[in-house]
Amino acid sequence: MADPTVEVWALDEVHFQQHGSRCRMWVPPEVRDPVSLHHPTRKQVGYFGAVRLSDARFHYQREPGRFNAKTCWCFLKSLRRACKNSKKRVVVLSDNAKFHHALLYKPWREKLAPRFALNFLPPYSPELNPIERVWKLTRRSCLHNRYSGQLSELIEDVESQFNQWHKGNTTLRRLCAKIQDATFRSRILFRGQERRQPRLGRTHR
Repeated sequence: MADPTVEVWALDEVHFQQHGSRCRMWVPPEVRDPVSLHHPTRKQVGYFGAVRLSDARFHYQREPGRFNAKTCWCFLKSLRRACKNSKKRVVVLSDNAKFHHALLYKPWREKLAPRFALNFLPPYSPELNPIERVWKLTRRSCLHNRYSGQLSELIEDVESQFNQWHKGNTTLRRLCAKIQDATFRSRILFRGQERRQPRLGRTHR
């Protein structure tokens, strides 16, 4: 059962490539040889994103550089500002990327932990992060069988979609609800396994 005193977000990073992607599509029967154009480039754009599980409000930040401790901290501060009016404790689910555990902003995390905390999913379990479904839907809506002659065109399409999700919406809420229960069950199980893990040390005879 969800804790009414806690507001849960799911966080992740993603890259979208300008060359797009191909998938199955419907074409008129008179078109015998459909052509899907792709730009021959390796250009891409990165985003930090977070979705609130209660109402699927989406918060994002474009990242033109690298995903690292500095840029992750910048996004977390942005997310913290977006949640400043919440009367609940904010818990942010994330994977175990090194920069999510970075020492650079560890004192900041510890200071805010009573009101704004990171909670890490079990290792190697991206399928438990609800925001992965958001990235999948974004690719389906903005990249599949699309041609972007310029990277700016891709950015415009993606951010237009993100802006539609800025406020709570039914589309993402239904999408995230399918995996939310499984995420919390796995998190509880993982914690139980951690507590039962035997300590390794010298054996006394």
